[in-house]
Amino acid sequence: MTTPRAVLIGPPGSGKSSVGRLLAQRLGTGFRDTDADVEAVAGKPVADIFLDDGEERFRELEAAAVRRALAEHEGVLALGGGAILAAETQELLAGHVVVYLQVGLSDAVQRVGLAQARPLLVLNPRSRLKKLMEERRPVYERLSSIIAITDGRAPEEIADDIAKDLPA
Repeated sequence: MTTPRAVLIGPPGSGKSSVGRLLAQRLGTGFRDTDADVEAVAGKPVADIFLDDGEERFRELEAAAVRRALAEHEGVLALGGGAILAAETQELLAGHVVVYLQVGLSDAVQRVGLAQARPLLVLNPRSRLKKLMEERRPVYERLSSIIAITDGRAPEEIADDIAKDLPA
């Protein structure tokens, strides 16, 4: 059975994409991002899916992308920040090496830049991000086998630490 070396979860701005790519390089394996998979299937950016089709449709596409990626991908896999909300995804993550990239609000705000490309953060972005992070933190913590604190740290340093913590 194919299984990812590591599955990265965490809120927007935690570093899933940047740390994920570096971690994959260090492990000599591929990197895959389920948001990119969703965009490829839908033929448009995540923000447009939210706008045109709604969050519910996005979450359906996301759950399917996660299911496929967990079954097919052997490298480092980054999940969208809200992917862990789906009960099916939570069940599928059991038995995988799940790395929770933990980030504080001020670091997340700086990294996200609060751009309009983040559909769930459009109105009062700082407040929305804080609320999302608080709501999801218990789920991230419960699902993770490794927690990597990212505040004030370079992506390279985080990737190095995760690589050391992964099972052989």
